[in-house]
This record gives sequence, C-alpha cells and structure tokens, in this order.
Amino acid sequence: MSLQMVSTVSNSSLLQPGFSLLNFDGHVFFFGQKGWPKRSCPTGVFLLDIKQNELKMKPVFFSKDSCYLPPLRYPALCSLRSDARADEYQYIIHGGKTPNNDLSDKIYFISLVSKTSKKMTFQCIEKDLGGDVPEARYGHTINVVHSRGKSMSVLFGGRSYTPLAQRTTETWNSVVDCLPSVFLIDFEFGCCTSYMLPELQDGLSFHVSIAKDDTIYILGGHSLQNNTRPPNLYKLKIDLPLGSPAVTCTVLSGGISVSSAIVTQISDTEFVLVGGYLSDNQKRLACNTIILEDNKIEIVENVGPEWTPDIKHCRMWFGCDMGEGSVLLGIPGANKQIIPDANYFYILRCKGAEEDKEEEVMTQTCSQTSSEDPGDSTPFEDSEEFCFSAEANSFDADDADTYNEDDEEDESETGYWITCCASCNIDINTWVPFYSTELNKPAMILCSSGAGHWVHAQCMDLSETMLLRLSEANVKYFCNKHIDLNKGLQTPQKVACLKKPPMKPLRKKKPMKLSTSAKKSFLRRLFE
Repeated sequence: MSLQMVSTVSNSSLLQPGFSLLNFDGHVFFFGQKGWPKRSCPTGVFLLDIKQNELKMKPVFFSKDSCYLPPLRYPALCSLRSDARADEYQYIIHGGKTPNNDLSDKIYFISLVSKTSKKMTFQCIEKDLGGDVPEARYGHTINVVHSRGKSMSVLFGGRSYTPLAQRTTETWNSVVDCLPSVFLIDFEFGCCTSYMLPELQDGLSFHVSIAKDDTIYILGGHSLQNNTRPPNLYKLKIDLPLGSPAVTCTVLSGGISVSSAIVTQISDTEFVLVGGYLSDNQKRLACNTIILEDNKIEIVENVGPEWTPDIKHCRMWFGCDMGEGSVLLGIPGANKQIIPDANYFYILRCKGAEEDKEEEVMTQTCSQTSSEDPGDSTPFEDSEEFCFSAEANSFDADDADTYNEDDEEDESETGYWITCCASCNIDINTWVPFYSTELNKPAMILCSSGAGHWVHAQCMDLSETMLLRLSEANVKYFCNKHIDLNKGLQTPQKVACLKKPPMKPLRKKKPMKLSTSAKKSFLRRLFE
C-alpha cells in the first residue's frame, strides 16, 4: 500500500462526509456535494481530474431526457451490469440526505452516454417501484446478485427519521434504525419484496456489503438502538428460480467491529478494507484483506500504510472507493488552513505499482464510507463552487470548463440556517418547530434597517400572534438590534389638536296660528 497526499487545496467545502464516487472506464466522478448545485454545475456531478498531485473538479452534463438528480449524501450506491461479465454498466443510487436534511426514497439509474476530451454527458433516469417499497433512509447498502441467469438488487439497513406519529418536540429530528428487512428489487418488472429473516434481529447502518455471484456478505455496522458496533458477519444467499426467490441468511464467525469502513477491490476475489471507526471517538487504523473463494470468506489482517501524524491524531476522517484499488481519504484541516471548512486529502493505493499499471478492476462493492457521527452534525450550508488547484494560473489551456466559484454570486446569506444575531441558537441539527406554521424550516422575518436582513422570528422572541400580524400587515419591522436605533432617528410627529365644531342653538318652535273659522269650530266641539 502507498499513501499519497493531494496538494493543499482551497474552496473545498463541497467535499464533506457522505459523498460518493463513480468510476466509468477509469474516470472518477464525484457526486453528493455539500449544498444545492449552482448555475456553473446544475447537475452536481463533477469529474475528478488528478494531474501532478493536483485534484481538479470539472462539471459534467446530463442529457436532455434525464431527470433531476438532487445532491444526496450517504446514499446506497452500486454498479449494475446486464450479467456478471458484461462490459457496459450503470450505477444505482437509492436514498440519501438532501441539503435540506430531508431523506430521499427514490431510485435513480445513472450512466455515461457520451465522452469527449471536453465534455462528459450522463443520463439519469428515475425508476418507479411497486410492492414493498423501502422507506426513505440513509447509511444503507445496495448490491446486485446474479443467479440462474437472472439479476436482482438487494437493499439492506440504514436509518430514517422517527415516524411522524411518534415524534415529539424534543425528538422531532431524531433518527432510528430501519427494520432489519432484506429488500429484493426486480428492476425489470419494477417490483420489490421484503423479507424478515430470524437471523437479523437488530437494525444496522454504515456497514459494509460485498456481493459475489448469488451471495452477499454483510460486515460490521453501527446499531443506534444499542449504540454498539457488533462484530457482525452475515452471509445472504439469494436463489432465483423460475418461481419465487429464496433468501437465506447464515451467521458467520470472524467478523470485525467497525462502522463507516471503505472497501475497494484489487482482484477478482480480493478486497481491501480500510478506515472506519471502532467507537465514536476512535478511528480504526488497521487494514484487512478479504478473500472470496469457493463460496467462502476469509478476512486476513494486512499491513497498512504508514499513516501520517495528521491522520493518526485527527478525530475524524472520511472517504470513498475510487475503484481500481484506490481510496480517496479526507481529514479536517482544522485551524491549519485559512478556510475553516477546507480539508486535507490523500489517495491510498492498495495495489502494487506493477498491478496498478497492468490491471483495471471495476469495484463490485457497496459500503457506507463516511463517518456517521460527524456527518450527522455537519451543517448543511449553501454550497460554494470550487476546483482543486494550488493556484488559479495553474490551469491548462484545455481546462477552461473547470468549475470556479468566482463565477457565482454569494448566496450564503439567504439561507434559513444563518446566524441572524449574537444570541442566535438556531442550528439545523437541533432545531425543532416552534410555531404551528413551521414544518422543516424556521420562520424568518425581514428587518428593514439599512439594506435589510433576515432574522429568525424565534430569536426575536415574537409570539405567534404577532408574527402572523406582521406577515399580514404592510408595515416595516425592525429587529431587536435596530429597533432602538430606528426610534432614535425618528422625529416625533406633531399631533394636531382636534377642533370641535360649535354646537348650533336649538330653534324655538313658533306657536301655531289658527284662523277664525278654525277657532270657532274648535270651541263648538269643545262645548258640545
């Protein structure tokens, strides 16, 4: 094994725990950026171009008949071939977290349709399923098995939000382990069937799964219910006869207690397991070789690379399989870099130098490769465009399409998760709805001071009645910081005295005058 550091980069805040890498014909593509895509790369998919220890990111394009693919972090991802030995393949993407912290339950198929030196074009298609459709989740795995000339996908594990009926104010954003069901998905007919196996009792997430022919091996993982990382090793065997499929599970010994590990394939039967966590605060620096032969699995401890001091002493790390026996690793830059969100990146090559030049082995593994704990607490801020390069003038002439954040406007101040004032305590990971009108975003109100700025209604101690009144009335609002300043600048208006109009005197009624004949008639009636 050899460990090589990628030159120090800037503006790398998009590349955070939970990203995924796709390998098409030896080209590595990045997916699952931090934040929503911007105009420079609306697809959110980038080509990773590594030259002279510099890692540049170039945007790719989608075909006109493609659907929209949101940036998803911690999805389940694997390659799909028409048969085990086919050259053409595509990737399956299921679930994951969106930048709004929502969970996806959709399934996408992504494939490379055209490739030139200047432009890479993908096709993305959303698949509809019927039957026992898996709920929205993240931290799970999906694999493809081949049996009797048929192919099916197998989905297992993951986490999801607490059901709405069970949520309280304190547990609104809490997550739980999904049920340990095994989902068998037939994409040809668009149907899905779930299986509950007695050997699988507890839910798992951020585990590793490796598929070979009709067998899937599930290794490690983290259980939220017990807050443990049991040394699991399960063997799932899927038989696909003409009738109903048969799914069996066998519990094997010799597992490893690890979560968020990374698996890369170095030969037809050999895989390398690196990274991960032994506990919430302890990384796993050991490496293992996994051998799949004669319908058996053998896990052997391997001599790992010479880890750098920065890797040994950092609290967290993350990464993903690049294919062809290589792994991209990242560690936080902490305070050593000018940009606080910047990270250090390394490429771990698990094959020898001669093998790396002669062989190109595509990965048939699916693993959740990023730390679940730091990833869950990472704020989902607005994205920043970037390219990996030490200097802007280091671009070649043919790199004119490199993604550059200078081409974009700063939209970071328009989000819901800003720090609106000195006492602001709104955090995306701990926030729960405060007003009845809130759902998944905090209520905000515009302060009219100066050019105007947005503040959280909860931070301004606004009652729900006052908030509704301000939203309906066409009046200016000033936050707690600027309300006194606004009052000091205002000149009190003179209140005009009301002038009461004088009351008109009442007119006296004139006595009625009667004619002589009328008087005589009145007296005659009176004395009769």
